[in-house]
Amino acid sequence: MNTLDRLLDWNLVRSFVATHDGGSLSAAARQLGSSQPTVGRQIAALEAALGVALFERTRRGLAPTDAARAIVEHARQMQRAAHALEIAASARSERLEGVVRISASEVIAAMVLPTLLARLRHAEPGIGIEVVATNAVSNLLEREADIAVRMVRPRQANVVARRLGTMPIGAYASRDYLSRRPRPRRPADLGTHELLLYADDDAIERGFRVAGIALDAARIALRTADHLVYWQALRAGLGIGFVATLIADDEPALERLALPDLPVPKLDAWLAVHRELRSSRRIRRVYDFLADALTRRLAG
Repeated sequence: MNTLDRLLDWNLVRSFVATHDGGSLSAAARQLGSSQPTVGRQIAALEAALGVALFERTRRGLAPTDAARAIVEHARQMQRAAHALEIAASARSERLEGVVRISASEVIAAMVLPTLLARLRHAEPGIGIEVVATNAVSNLLEREADIAVRMVRPRQANVVARRLGTMPIGAYASRDYLSRRPRPRRPADLGTHELLLYADDDAIERGFRVAGIALDAARIALRTADHLVYWQALRAGLGIGFVATLIADDEPALERLALPDLPVPKLDAWLAVHRELRSSRRIRRVYDFLADALTRRLAG
């Protein structure tokens, strides 16, 4: 293999960009779904092909050398070109076989999608599904996912989005918690209860402030950005939490609190896909299936 062939090995370039952006081999491996030794070997192979050192070890991790900084934008151009090539090829696939990658929040991925995907697999055994469970917004233009279920409306050009419906949020507590504490009868009563809040979203707190309800910091029993941790803490009776009714109403351990004028938001749910991928039969099949199934689920 000559130097040019090695330079055109996409895996080497991809590992270089991920390491440059992540600042360590472990961060790059997590981003790429690879292993730290594999990324390390790929960086070493690229350095050997180029004949320069790309990173220096520091106490904070890997620091890019002057050579790395000089080529990183060229590497990003290769990355964008590779994504465009993949999208163009996938868009023209006529097979109802292969893998479709779906991005959704942790809670939707864990508690809503599995039942739907079991139905899809029964109907389309040739289609495999890869689920990306993340509360971050996946970049469809860079193929972090083929299809995304989002709680915010996509604004990117070349992304097609369909509104699925509204996802109400309710206040819930475990039956065990309610057996130990007086039941709140109005939103203001929540100020005297143990509360579970989100570390990555202050919409609940903003709603309470607008309604003039004071939240005592000492009453916040848990704050977390991990929505599955939040869910388990709610089920365990740690306090009163605020979750989607579509999920919590099916949980026998929880009870929905009847609180008129509860100052919590309603979320719009969207299904998004890259415009060109709509012409891929297998992606179109999964997109249409999810659009129908999730719309029905949100409608109750």
